[in-house]
Amino acid sequence: MQTPKPTILQVNPQASYIAHKDAIDSAVARVLDSGWYILGTEVANFETAFSTFCGSQHCIGVASGTDALTLALIASGIGPGDAVATVSFTALATVAAISLTGANIHIVDIEDTGTMCPASLSRVLEEANGAIKAIVPVHLYGHMADMAKISALAKIHNCIVIEDCAQAHGAERDGFKAGQSGNAGCFSFYPTKNLGAIGDGGAIISNDPTLADKLKSLREYGWRDRICVEERGINSRLDEIQAAILNAKLPLLHAETRKRQEIASMYDRALFQSSAVCPLTRHPATTHAFHQYVCLSDQREMARSSLKDAGIATGMHYPLPVHQEPAWAEKLRLPNEGLPSTEALSKQIFSLPMHPHLSDEEISRISTALCQI
Repeated sequence: MQTPKPTILQVNPQASYIAHKDAIDSAVARVLDSGWYILGTEVANFETAFSTFCGSQHCIGVASGTDALTLALIASGIGPGDAVATVSFTALATVAAISLTGANIHIVDIEDTGTMCPASLSRVLEEANGAIKAIVPVHLYGHMADMAKISALAKIHNCIVIEDCAQAHGAERDGFKAGQSGNAGCFSFYPTKNLGAIGDGGAIISNDPTLADKLKSLREYGWRDRICVEERGINSRLDEIQAAILNAKLPLLHAETRKRQEIASMYDRALFQSSAVCPLTRHPATTHAFHQYVCLSDQREMARSSLKDAGIATGMHYPLPVHQEPAWAEKLRLPNEGLPSTEALSKQIFSLPMHPHLSDEEISRISTALCQI
């Protein structure tokens, strides 16, 4: 009997650790030897390096991507009773972070890229009649939302813009990098992200020095020089060990993103031969970071079953939009026309294995299986 081939995983944080093991082990040892574990040299160095990578003036390391969104909104003046517009086709963290500010959440439909639809946003802003104070577009799967149109609408309606960049490290659109267009950009370093720590971590980038200074205070109880507390903050600090790991991995991010793009091109060629599955739409002016490689199929379960039989694991991001989650169904305000694109897309999407540590043999197996669907 032939031994079955091992299943190819959709994402593999352990592979990332193994690929960077020497650099990570050295970084952790450096922190342990220093005896300084909170907001030290490693965090400061990472904040400088990541702000340069993102093309921003300031970077503030925090404990998670969720905290990054919440703190950015609070520092921008969003609080109980205010209204914030975002999408339902996203990770739960986006909506949960907004909810932590006490704000009301208005949901916007998406376009065929899976990101916020500017036309729907315009209608939601008009329906809200000036109540919406902030917009949180989500750069999904590594594909940026249309920030040019979203920023123009924000200016007309006097809204701040906080970009959810948790899945978009290194993504670009129309000459702007993720996080550059809004008042702030919020990143996650969860282990499965394109730039992942060995635990939770997050960061906020901004070109506003006043906002950056306020965020540095809010992430540490609201302290000023550990003496005066002018407003209440929380404990949300990127720790030295996670920062050291991120410092070790950041210089490799460009090369790993190129590898993701190469894998995506191979998948594209394979899917060109399939009538049952196609890639999710991409805007031509986008440099895609391919946090996920997402496919569409009206026969999703058949496609996933076929790939499973070939030893290929798939995922779904996200089969149940947040507004259909039982805990959130009654807490979100939907547009008058509903969310037809969100609900249609969620029934078709599934994700192929995508990470820069896939072997040539694994990529070939996946591409062959796609051609056979």
